[in-house]
Amino acid sequence: MDALIIAAGYGTRLREISECKPLTPVAGVPLLEHGVRQARAAGVERVVVVTGHHAVEIEKFLPALSDRVGIPVVSERVLHWSTPNGHSVVAGAARIAKMGGGDYLLTMADHIFEPGILERLARQGIRSRGVTLAIDRRIDNPLIDPADATWVKTDADGRIEAIGKTIPEYDAVDCGAFLATPELAEAIRAAIAGGAAGSLSEGMQRLADAGRAATMDIGEGWWIDVDDPRTHAIAEAEMGQRLQSHLRSS
Repeated sequence: MDALIIAAGYGTRLREISECKPLTPVAGVPLLEHGVRQARAAGVERVVVVTGHHAVEIEKFLPALSDRVGIPVVSERVLHWSTPNGHSVVAGAARIAKMGGGDYLLTMADHIFEPGILERLARQGIRSRGVTLAIDRRIDNPLIDPADATWVKTDADGRIEAIGKTIPEYDAVDCGAFLATPELAEAIRAAIAGGAAGSLSEGMQRLADAGRAATMDIGEGWWIDVDDPRTHAIAEAEMGQRLQSHLRSS
């Protein structure tokens, strides 16, 4: 299986810590490297990183990262990286298709997940799903920034009814990890053709309307969107504790 990691945006809210958000260290390891390593632990054999802002710096980082992790890590650059994130998904999915790939794990460069979440997500693929989204039903989780979160409304079967930052009713939050089929990029392209700006959520909503957007509840699993100095400090403490625990047990 492949993984697609989106690393094209500005990262303005983390700018006081680092000019290049994907390369911002957390417990001594760049965020992007955390993303590649957690994908590798989930069984991914190849990673495509979509670059845009600070593309040259990130792309120079990838060959050594690939050597350290032991799987190919390649880049796909979007020239208009100020456009919504769905454009990055379309570009990355096209690169995966050219390499002969099929379904893929999709994550954001600024998200960290505890071991097991992505591994379980990678096993969710069945023909009745065009995409499966990892969700957290703890909508009062203090790690979530309500002003930045993407909310999800699910039906009785756990499929997505509505998704977006401003939907009026919701019962879960989008964790930023997806098991995607080629249908996801197709849905985003269709949304753009219909006049939408091209966000990932717009493509997800089209799949939801077609009954093709499923979810996977992470339960009590730990994850974090490292988007500002507060969440960066939390991630530093958590990952530092995990590293010390690993060293003590080894």
